[in-house]
Amino acid sequence: MAADLAGITGMNTPTGLLIGGQWTTGRAGLLPVLDPATEEPIAEVASATAEDAIEAVTAAHDALPGWAATPPRVRGECLRRAYELMIADTESLAKLMVLENGKALRDARAEVTYAAEFFRWFAEEAVRIDGMVTRSPSGTNRILVQHQPVGVSVLVTPWNFPAAMATRKIGPALAAGCTVVLKPAKETPLSALAVAAILAEAGVPDGVVNVLPTTSPGSVVGAMLADPRVRKLSFTGSTEVGRMLLHTAADTVTNCSMELGGNAPFLILHDADVDAAVEGAMIAKMRNGGEACTAANRFYVHEAVADEFSRKFAARLSALSVGPGLDDGTDLGPLVNADTRTKVATLVEEAAKDGSRVVTGGSAPDRRGYFYAPTVLDDVPPTAGILNEEIFGPVAPIVRFADTDQAIAMANSTEYGLVSYLYTADLRRALQVAEALEAGMIGINRGVVSDPAAPFGGVKQSGLGREGGHQGLLEFTETKYIAVDW
Repeated sequence: MAADLAGITGMNTPTGLLIGGQWTTGRAGLLPVLDPATEEPIAEVASATAEDAIEAVTAAHDALPGWAATPPRVRGECLRRAYELMIADTESLAKLMVLENGKALRDARAEVTYAAEFFRWFAEEAVRIDGMVTRSPSGTNRILVQHQPVGVSVLVTPWNFPAAMATRKIGPALAAGCTVVLKPAKETPLSALAVAAILAEAGVPDGVVNVLPTTSPGSVVGAMLADPRVRKLSFTGSTEVGRMLLHTAADTVTNCSMELGGNAPFLILHDADVDAAVEGAMIAKMRNGGEACTAANRFYVHEAVADEFSRKFAARLSALSVGPGLDDGTDLGPLVNADTRTKVATLVEEAAKDGSRVVTGGSAPDRRGYFYAPTVLDDVPPTAGILNEEIFGPVAPIVRFADTDQAIAMANSTEYGLVSYLYTADLRRALQVAEALEAGMIGINRGVVSDPAAPFGGVKQSGLGREGGHQGLLEFTETKYIAVDW
């Protein structure tokens, strides 16, 4: 298996657990990794147990004092070298990602660049962990404030961006002086293992980064959260799982950052540039095949431009090439697994029963692999069930509206609040609507908001804390106040 994998990607990818700088076989046998385009196994990786997890926590805890004491410039240089190595290996990493995730090669290449940028950004932020000295208002003493590394950090990442979600957490943790144990998704462990190997090559000391693929995520993560040496949990995944982890972390009052589910609205007002809105929708909906928490999930389109938008958007989607991600001509690869495809198909079928009109797509092609056709649903009733679910696939439901306040109310009628998109020619109106939308991020006349230099995160049940930007670095620190009189 590994030889074939190396032949396709041009790189030798580790398949063991990484604990204390050693690649080990673990205690739980092997985890098969499937190619979503063929439904065939491409590799087998070691699967961790709770015992392996405690061993990894011990390795991270032992490495913590030395790494925390390492000069910020040295920590930053390790991240900088990791950035350079990732960029040099872009094609190999992209092909590896396609094999285990299914996304189109062009999306995978873009992700490698995006993922590497987190290492470059936090290489620069490592030397900018500022403190503060002020005089107490009473004049009795000085107030000295420091930001120190929070400690051993457990990082749990999803399958949809297997490289970027790892680097978005590892980068700030290492920059702040923390050590980490990464638990990648069972569908996509190879990208995480490859990133860890790059960090080792870049000079990160043994034990600072540990990686635990596993078929038993609940017991593995639960064992680590029960260990008092673990002081941070950074999780990206579903709101349902996030709630359970918050309950578990409460027992040890572990510091938590949560990047959870989304149900992003995409508003197109009456004065919007429809062609620009179509371009933005192609990115917001179809980036990563719709398998993104930031994907536009609900399209609220003013009735004055709805016909034009629906027609043009459907034409663009129907022209996409669907096929195996490794083919350079492919625009849309398969979904990640059979369960995801079944969920998407069921949502479309139920939407049609609710009265929605299928403009294009609406079915899975008759071929091997977890494919689903790009789909536009128009005249979707505001009460349709599909509007309450995170679709995580290439399906765009369109709801027509007549009044902007009505559109805002519909956009906010969800427990989620990660990102919202808005198209209008009136900047004053855009900012008014942006302030009214209940989301942690707003894209005005653009279909992508993700940027390593910006604080990424949501409100309501879309999460806690921020990733990226300077805020992402501070998530891995504790604030210490020292009262001193000189």
